[in-house]
Amino acid sequence: MKVLILLSGCGVYDGTEIHESVLTLLELEKNGIEYYCTAPDKEQLHVINHTNGLVMNETRNVLIEAARIARGNIIALDKVLENNLLNDYDGLVIPGGFGAAKNLNKWAIDGPKGEIDKDVKNLILSFIKNNKPILALCMGPTVVAKALEGSDYNPKLTVGTNKESSPYDIEAISIGMNSIGANSEMKTIKEICVDETNKIITAPCYMMDATIGEVAKNIESAVKKLKEFL
Repeated sequence: MKVLILLSGCGVYDGTEIHESVLTLLELEKNGIEYYCTAPDKEQLHVINHTNGLVMNETRNVLIEAARIARGNIIALDKVLENNLLNDYDGLVIPGGFGAAKNLNKWAIDGPKGEIDKDVKNLILSFIKNNKPILALCMGPTVVAKALEGSDYNPKLTVGTNKESSPYDIEAISIGMNSIGANSEMKTIKEICVDETNKIITAPCYMMDATIGEVAKNIESAVKKLKEFL
């Protein structure tokens, strides 16, 4: 069993959520699932000072930043697609963080009308069309929703619930996903959403007010389900 992990930089506010990604790597290894990392080779939307949330006057590359999480063992997404490497992988994992909604698509800027990276869309469509499972965490489901917009696929997805505390507008994001063809479900940090038809697993993680321990358990449940699909 081998999966491809799609990263979007390094750091919750402008890239991949580090806790989510590292916990996912650990959980995959515990379940005997090999993983390899990829990311778009392009400039990220902006750079955020994580001590105060302000935009910094500098530029960074998504692939180079994501390589920090991958410990350098990463391949550019365009190379994965150009070299027809997708047959090498049995599934796809998309950790969250604002990078998913800034560098993989533009949900954080324009909501459901935001553009999605062309290579990211092709990547997700390839896995779906070949009946290979996808696991998306946190804001990752918005990337899946955008990739499948206008297709014959209407995925069941979750970004959390409006019934419990969250730092984000879960209802608005859910409505946005529904507007482009997805079917949103409300799930707590103790739950995951499973689309058995399309083999898509989604989990709220840090979209909810959650501890790192709660996020770890959420990811554990999601990866166990992913393994069943592989």
